[in-house]
Amino acid sequence: MNSSAPDSLFRWAPYWVLAFVALWPTVGVAEAVMSLGAVFGFVLMLWQKISYRSTWLSREAWLMTLAFFLAYWLPEFFSAFDAINVKRAWREVLLDLRYLPFLWLIALSVSNEKGRNLIFSGLAVISLFWALDGMMQVLTGFSLGGAMTKDRLSGIFGSDNLKLGLVLAALSPFTLDWARKRGGAWLWCGVAFLVGTVILWAGARAAWVMFGIVLLVSGWRVMGKRRLLIFLLASSLILLLSYFASPELRARFERTESALVGQTSDIDHALSGRISIWKTALKMTADHPVNGVGVRNFRDVYRQYAEADDPFIDDKQQGAFHAHHWLLEVLSETGVIGLICWLIGFYAMWRAWRWSPPHARELAFVPMLACVVVLFPLNTHLAFYASFWGGCWLMLLALYAGCLGAKDRFHPPSVQAA
Repeated sequence: MNSSAPDSLFRWAPYWVLAFVALWPTVGVAEAVMSLGAVFGFVLMLWQKISYRSTWLSREAWLMTLAFFLAYWLPEFFSAFDAINVKRAWREVLLDLRYLPFLWLIALSVSNEKGRNLIFSGLAVISLFWALDGMMQVLTGFSLGGAMTKDRLSGIFGSDNLKLGLVLAALSPFTLDWARKRGGAWLWCGVAFLVGTVILWAGARAAWVMFGIVLLVSGWRVMGKRRLLIFLLASSLILLLSYFASPELRARFERTESALVGQTSDIDHALSGRISIWKTALKMTADHPVNGVGVRNFRDVYRQYAEADDPFIDDKQQGAFHAHHWLLEVLSETGVIGLICWLIGFYAMWRAWRWSPPHARELAFVPMLACVVVLFPLNTHLAFYASFWGGCWLMLLALYAGCLGAKDRFHPPSVQAA
């Protein structure tokens, strides 16, 4: 049978992945697109396997995606048996099974040069469109997502969904790499300035740190140490001007400063009450050390473990939705079993990188950098078992696995052709 059959069967896959990302600002729609793609992709994969008896993924990519999925899903499974809210936990366990075929579909999409270029460029273009929309909101107060909130930029995501800065930071490795390839250092500087400005005004300090890491790593590769230093000095001057020009931005910086030099109450205020959330998460972990309170059960038991003066409990709210740190989220909701699974997943990531050929590591560098910054220890915004950030995290892992296990992972296409 024709060996190109797998490629022809899945030509639609990169476009489906990009549609999933482009629809992130629409709550629920992106999730539906992902689920449909997972089901349709799985049926095609199964049919192709039976009909053509050929592999649609390299063994390495298949094993990596399976390992990453199990490291994410098994903690949910073990936590559900005695979860506080058993119905919610088992619903999450069953619903998240859709991630496995979608991971395979994403890895397959970047298994060749054409699909990889399409997805990487597509992610960059989507991110740039959102950044331009955010810049329009900076200048006019309005964007496609509506009016700007009192103290933060919301962009196309809307004032009730403040994810813009974090999403742009998570996708910035793709955006800056696209700029480097299309226009060299000058275009890279322009795109970095645009995206960085929007991230700054979006107000999420975790996004500032994430983008700062990407800026340093990507800038070093593009310009070298000397020119990067000049760019950073110019950026610092612009940042200083923004500090004096914007009272809202100045307030965010002052709150950050109090986290560095203040007392415990000042630090808690600067971190938007996260110390209270972390204390509550630790109490849950101490009470349910083996398998946690149950996946997505954090909100259900928050009041039970919170202190009397907890700022997240009043007549309007029953507590925080998640632990605001991936380590505490894993421990409080899935226990030590969950942490062990995640650590095994990290080990699989490192081992796959270490034993991959140099060209495969070059192909996977951009998604690898995105994974690192999303998981950065100071990132206190993401809920990895929520549908949005869970899908984002697993997508980045699948891109990483697909690039390391790509068909051209040993040599560039030009070398193979020769």
